[in-house]
Amino acid sequence: MYESRCGIACDSCDRKEEVGCKGCLNMELPFWGGECLVKSCCEKKGLHHCGECDIFPCEMEATMGEEMGFDPKPRLDNCRRWAQDV
Repeated sequence: MYESRCGIACDSCDRKEEVGCKGCLNMELPFWGGECLVKSCCEKKGLHHCGECDIFPCEMEATMGEEMGFDPKPRLDNCRRWAQDV
């Protein structure tokens, strides 16, 4: 079962309560109040998560969070696993 659009494992996120995040599947806007381009893209395409996309991983998904020091590999791996679970 998928937990987010981009592959973040929301159920095990230790920052979820700290920032007041309910997960992008349960919020119209991300916890920071701006637009998440990955969330918007999935929703426009009618996808549950990026792993269902024909062009996965696109550059936006593959590099998301790198500028803040996050490794995208765990997210991408989650999307791949979620796509196989369908």
